[in-house]
Amino acid sequence: MIRPKHFGFNPETASNNSFQIQEVDIDQAEIQKRALHEFDNMVALLRDHAVEVVVFEDTGTPQKPDAIFPNNWITFHRNSAVITYPMQSKLRRKERREDIILAIMEKFAFERRYSLEQYEEKGRFLEGTGSMVLDRQAKIVYAAISIRTDPTILDKFCALTGYRRVLFQAKDKNDVPIYHTNVMMCIGDEFAIVCTRSIMPQDRKKVIDSLEATGKAIIEITPDQLHTFNGNALQILDQYGNAIIFMSDSARRSLTLEQKSALEEYGKILSTSLETIEKLGGGSARCMMAEIFTPTADGDY
Repeated sequence: MIRPKHFGFNPETASNNSFQIQEVDIDQAEIQKRALHEFDNMVALLRDHAVEVVVFEDTGTPQKPDAIFPNNWITFHRNSAVITYPMQSKLRRKERREDIILAIMEKFAFERRYSLEQYEEKGRFLEGTGSMVLDRQAKIVYAAISIRTDPTILDKFCALTGYRRVLFQAKDKNDVPIYHTNVMMCIGDEFAIVCTRSIMPQDRKKVIDSLEATGKAIIEITPDQLHTFNGNALQILDQYGNAIIFMSDSARRSLTLEQKSALEEYGKILSTSLETIEKLGGGSARCMMAEIFTPTADGDY
């Protein structure tokens, strides 16, 4: 996780992230203060529940309003690989930091590194686990096509990792293309939170069939719940191997009793307030965590 120095509204990403809302009545100092409070509370909550959290401080320069969302530029894999990704926003490209990459590789003994950011020069992007929702057990990647999720670069990822792709088109309740797949879908070990109504009719069946074929219990969310970031959750493990399903307070509040009961079959639900981060950044809990799958001798992707 990256503790931000200059969190704020990024106009470069707002053009295709309909979740971002510019706050004109609050100055930058107050925005930063609120974002830090939310970030620190989230880290404390995770650590209180025995989750190991590696925190890096954002650098003061260059200013990076979205540095709090590291999952878009880096992923970690059990076969000892680290992969970095091409970003659409020029501001966001500055988030990739060699010191962070090297520190994680040394701390957790990652040995291989693959870079896809060269495709930025060609105007092709694939923004990590924002663009891709990974079923690591079945080695399937789910991806909604958007300006930030290029099928050609997705194929490069699949060739590199051995994943099979399930590619589809999706729109939100306002008929706006979904900018990142992870706002409408979350995949856990045995379940999938998904807004199937956001998937275009011609693609819906193949997504559902793939999830069911891999034994995922589908927990359906509505288009309204998509906008309260119910899809932007993440299943993580504490240091004892217990499953936690982490989301924001806004997402948890909008769960129905039936949805909450269904999710609790697969882990403890934890949530924290991320109101400022969600509103100005257009991302939520999942976007803030670049989960580390530590290398194992028989590790796969």
